[in-house]
Amino acid sequence: MVAAIEDQRIQLADLSFDPYISEEEISQRVAEMGQEINGWDLGPKPLLISVLNGSFIFAADLMRQLDFTAEIAFIQLNSYDGTRSKGEIVMEGAQLGVPVRNRDIIIIEDIVDSGLTMFYLVQELKKRLPASIRIVTLLHKPEMQEFPVTVDQIGFSIPSDFVVGYGLDYRGLGRNLKGLYKLAGQDLPA
Repeated sequence: MVAAIEDQRIQLADLSFDPYISEEEISQRVAEMGQEINGWDLGPKPLLISVLNGSFIFAADLMRQLDFTAEIAFIQLNSYDGTRSKGEIVMEGAQLGVPVRNRDIIIIEDIVDSGLTMFYLVQELKKRLPASIRIVTLLHKPEMQEFPVTVDQIGFSIPSDFVVGYGLDYRGLGRNLKGLYKLAGQDLPA
């Protein structure tokens, strides 16, 4: 249950979160990202791969900004336990069930922090011989990145704050929030 408290702070389970990035800022940045992707040199019918569960809202909003024909597929990978990365990837549900060979792939991710999930996914996709692989993420935590992945497009670079909303959750809660919220007590960026 999401409970609002004074000055827009919200409560999710046992933690409090403060407003961080507004719905309007997200919407504007997603539109800009879509326009940038429209300028990329892509082959016919590129494949968008949305990493579930966190990126589904971002992927839907971003796809609506594209002015070319694209297919979308979903894959569920999990590396979080509560507010911390587990340091290992768990593939949940069925694997990607669409052809990848010789196609331009755009991975849509909600957040890249250590880079482990993207490193794992890129290595798995390379085995299927795509024409290219690009990574688009709503959020990037550059100071936390440990794995060698190139993120081709970043919505917002943020510090190591734990965030929820716009598809991201804490214990399954908060995905429906229209903006992003950070764990209360963390310093806001300047």
